[in-house]
Amino acid sequence: MIQIEKFNETYNKVHCSDDIARELSDYFTFEVPGARFIPSVKAKKWDGKIRLFNSGTHHIYAGLIEYVEDFAKQNSYSCERLTDFTDDVIENVSDVVDSFELTKEPRDYQLAAFAHAIRKRRALLLSPTASGKSLIIYMLCRYYNVKTLLVVPTTSLVYQMYTDFEEYGFDSKSKCHMIFSGQEKDVDTQIYISTWQSIYKLPKKWFDQFECVIGDEAHLFKANSLTTIMKNLGNCKYRFGFTGTLDGSHTHKLVLEGLFGTVKKVTTTSELIEQKYLSEFRIKAILLGYDDETRHLIKKATYQDEMDFLVNHPPRNKFICNLAVSLKGNTLVLYQYVDKHGKAIYDEIKNKAVDRQVYFVSGTISGSDRDDIRRAVELEIDSIIVASYGTFSTGVNIKNLHNIIFASPSKSRVRNLQSIGRGLRLGDRKERACLYDIADDLSWKQTRNHTLNHFVERIKIYNEEKFEYKTYNIPLKG
Repeated sequence: MIQIEKFNETYNKVHCSDDIARELSDYFTFEVPGARFIPSVKAKKWDGKIRLFNSGTHHIYAGLIEYVEDFAKQNSYSCERLTDFTDDVIENVSDVVDSFELTKEPRDYQLAAFAHAIRKRRALLLSPTASGKSLIIYMLCRYYNVKTLLVVPTTSLVYQMYTDFEEYGFDSKSKCHMIFSGQEKDVDTQIYISTWQSIYKLPKKWFDQFECVIGDEAHLFKANSLTTIMKNLGNCKYRFGFTGTLDGSHTHKLVLEGLFGTVKKVTTTSELIEQKYLSEFRIKAILLGYDDETRHLIKKATYQDEMDFLVNHPPRNKFICNLAVSLKGNTLVLYQYVDKHGKAIYDEIKNKAVDRQVYFVSGTISGSDRDDIRRAVELEIDSIIVASYGTFSTGVNIKNLHNIIFASPSKSRVRNLQSIGRGLRLGDRKERACLYDIADDLSWKQTRNHTLNHFVERIKIYNEEKFEYKTYNIPLKG
């Protein structure tokens, strides 16, 4: 016999025997992907497993109630809810939204996502890049009209969300407060827009003021920090997570669902392109070939040694710079390492593109300056941005972006899809976008190099997402 009772807004309590509790603990225990590479696991200080059910307190994240019921059904245990978890009712969604007097007309799928969130009171909304997540978030803030904590992963997104609300017709100046490094944490306002890094160490008492929490780009929140924030929001009734991409792991999905609610797919990238909400998109995968002497030199290199070689290889960097300068339209070059790669690429492009505006963005550039660059590029037609993945791969809204160059290889599904999203937004002077995926063939005989394996993983992603792509084999000279 299993009985589920609400403990607070973060946890439910499962009433069951000790034997069933042990079974539940096993059922909700998962190894973190790549755990064997984590230093604390290597040092045998942690077993690399996440346990979503506490067999001591019988607590489990509130968003996992349906998974507990699935467990009971699979094992032929009776299961009942001691607390009423029925959905809220919302009627005449269009009339409700009309009362907000939006400056932008919501799309059908945005209205459906808004209505779903209201009914469920908590949800993890899977909505791809450029699908208009910020408008759905804004409508939720307007509907509840309570003290709301809006959590984002970067300072750039704090500024962007603030300005997006202004564009929708909101008085952000008097009703929103931005929190990032060094900003005041306590003000008298309705909506706090904050990076998670700025608040996760604050005392629980600070979080008690909020009735609604919304996490944008929720997949990027550091797990321990996110759970700390959500645990401290034990009295926060309305919880919504937004993400364009999940990393594909069952563990990641369950943690986010537990904290926010079950996944609801809002729409897909292919549907948005088909409906002309996103620009047409194609991928040119450029596979650089190296001579036998170089391949032999790299054949036993570790992943980090290979990366160090690539980002410091003059012919490769020259190729990337020449490509960026040759492209027409606004171009975003994404790199991983600031000092040993990003700055070198920027300097060379700056020297070559003497008649064009060239911007450099890294973590040292303030959020307001990044937002100024974003706004400036919207008004330009032939600029180049050299930016780190960490600052411009996620969430940053540049509608007038024509080309993206992956200067550093990655196999991360989340990073790659988020980066692609930078080029999908429609602009007045743009109909099509192109990604130039730079890959490197340093394989020796039957052994593929590390970053070539990462390229194979990216191709799998492109196939899964039904992106149009073509591979070009180009021998690298010099």
